[in-house]
Amino acid sequence: MENRLQWFKTEDREGKTFVFDPLRRRYVALTPEEEVRQKTLYLLVGHLGVPSGRLAVEYSMKVYGLDKRADAVVFDAEGKPLMIVECKAPNVTLSQSVLEQALRYHSVLQPKFLLLTNGVAIHCFKADNAQLTAMDRLPDYNEMTA
Repeated sequence: MENRLQWFKTEDREGKTFVFDPLRRRYVALTPEEEVRQKTLYLLVGHLGVPSGRLAVEYSMKVYGLDKRADAVVFDAEGKPLMIVECKAPNVTLSQSVLEQALRYHSVLQPKFLLLTNGVAIHCFKADNAQLTAMDRLPDYNEMTA
């Protein structure tokens, strides 16, 4: 499926650049955060073996009664969340508050992994019950599903 997806196709409209998101199947404004998201989605699908059909972009959920959206969520074949992906613009530091944002999403979805990136740095964590462990590499889809 990944080979049929066309990544990083852009077009200019009225002085703004838009990028085609092959997962959402539409053009979206190419903001700094969106560029990081598109590169991260490409990494997940193109290099870590995540099937494109098991990846939801801007995944909506209720967190403490509020409407929230994770940048992306990776699912297994049964629809169980495996990884939450939180993307920030390159000028945003991956601080404790960014981790806390991902942890709020984790409290609802309970995936095995959290991935935080600003395109400059990538932090991946494995969540096992109440224990969060920093990883020194990114898991591929087979490891996520193991």
